[in-house]
Amino acid sequence: QQSLICSHCLYSSRDLGRALCIVTGASKGYGRSLALQIAHLLLPRSVLLLVARSADMLQALQVDLVPIVEQAGLLVRCVPTDLGLKAGIDTTVRVAKESAAADTDHVLLINNAASLGDVSRFAISFCDPAEVDAYLSLNVSSALSLTAGVLQAFPQRPGLRRTVVNISSLCALEPFPSWVLYCAGKAARNMMFRVLAKEEPDVRVLNYSPGPMDTDMQAQAQSCSADPALKQSFSIMHSQGKLLSCHESGAKLIRLLLEDEFPSGVHLDYYDL
Repeated sequence: QQSLICSHCLYSSRDLGRALCIVTGASKGYGRSLALQIAHLLLPRSVLLLVARSADMLQALQVDLVPIVEQAGLLVRCVPTDLGLKAGIDTTVRVAKESAAADTDHVLLINNAASLGDVSRFAISFCDPAEVDAYLSLNVSSALSLTAGVLQAFPQRPGLRRTVVNISSLCALEPFPSWVLYCAGKAARNMMFRVLAKEEPDVRVLNYSPGPMDTDMQAQAQSCSADPALKQSFSIMHSQGKLLSCHESGAKLIRLLLEDEFPSGVHLDYYDL
């Protein structure tokens, strides 16, 4: 709680506007932390739309947001759905359109939902295209389709800012042995959003790499990675306390969004800032 208050004080003179803010993968880890931080920076009648597969975990987050929401005059909507399916995309876009205030001046979409994939095997073991397609459906296709749906639902008009954030990774730029699915997915997402920035110059697009964080995904990486050197490096980072908290990383992303000075389409890493 104290860290959230500090974040609020840090940015008390600035805000993200009367916004429709959509956070995917909001039920835990980084997405959950971002939702709690962003809620402090939205003007009254803003909408915080939280999307994830777990209805129970979304409801728990909604309960934690109650004190912030009541004070700030926000609307929180939870969408428990699978973004790997078209129905999940359609539902999210529909709820966004239904919920947004008529005087919304900022549409902010944070594409955070992702999975690590099977890191217990190397690339030559992935002989079944259906397995690969299933991974890419959630981690690549859904991000593009949701972004397209939201931008179509809220087209360019005077007085409306539109911002799209892709939660990226160092894996989008560097190959990690035994992480072929994750690296391929993150690289594809980076390029997707770079193309979007070129095609839609009025949309602010950011690829943000949050750094190694102390999350469930990081625990999975430590226990399951097939590459022994990679597995050891993550374990050492954990034992030496070098993993970032979600709040630390989120604070830098929020600073970027508030300052709004990044070149659209750029890839920025926590450690570059």
